[in-house]
Amino acid sequence: MDASFMLRRMKYQLFLFDLDDTLLDFRASERLAFTRTLAELGLATVPDALFSDYQDINVDLWRQFERGEVSKDLLKVERFRRTFAKHHLDLDPERASPLYLDGLADSVVLIAGALDACAELAALGEVGVITNGIEAIQHRRIKSSGLADHISFVATSEACGHAKPDVRFFDFAVRKARAFDKATTVIVGDRLDADILGANRFGIESCWFNPHGLANETEARPSHEIDRLVRLGPVLRGQTDH
Repeated sequence: MDASFMLRRMKYQLFLFDLDDTLLDFRASERLAFTRTLAELGLATVPDALFSDYQDINVDLWRQFERGEVSKDLLKVERFRRTFAKHHLDLDPERASPLYLDGLADSVVLIAGALDACAELAALGEVGVITNGIEAIQHRRIKSSGLADHISFVATSEACGHAKPDVRFFDFAVRKARAFDKATTVIVGDRLDADILGANRFGIESCWFNPHGLANETEARPSHEIDRLVRLGPVLRGQTDH
C-alpha cells in the first residue's frame, strides 16, 4: 500500500506521543540509572525494597509537580533525600541527582514497535513528543533511542512551565507544530490521568496505550485503545477497533 493511499485513509495529521512508557521503557531505564547512581555513591548492591520505595516516592513527587505543588528542581533532589532517609543511608542526594539524570539519558530502552510506529506516522503527517520530563534529558534520550529522525518537535513541561494534563501545556505543545487542527490531531499515551484526560480537556482525540490491560476507572475517555504499538496505525486508520 503506497503512502498516498494511506494518507487519504488517515484522518489524523498531527500525532502527539507521550515519551515514557509509551515510546521508551522508562521502568527499565529507571532501574539501570538508579543502580548505576548508587554504585557511584558507594552502594554496590541495591535491594529491591530500596528501589521500590524510590519509585513510590518519585511517582508521588511527580504527581505533586503536575498539580503545581512542588517545583521540578525540588523534585530532582527530594526523591533521593526521602529515599535515603527512609533507608537510613548516609548518601548525598545533591550528588545523586545529576548522576541519576546522566545515567537516565544513557540508559534508553525502546518499547516494542516504537520506532516503526513513529516512522509510519511521520510519513503520513507530523510527529511530536509531549512529556512532563526534564528538557535536556528527554532530548538526549530521544537522540540515543534512534527516534529523532521521525520526530518534528519535543514539548516538555520544564520548557512550558505547566505539566500535563494542564491545557496550557497542550496549547504550548501544538504551537510547535507546522500546522494544527483539533479535528486532525491525536495524542498517544499510556497515562489516563495525564495524556488522555489532557486530550479530553483540550478537545482533541486520543489513543490509550494500555499494554497491561488495565481497567479504566477514571473520568478520562480515550477515543481509541491499543495494547501494542504495532496496532496503532491500523487503529488510527479505522481498520480495527483494538
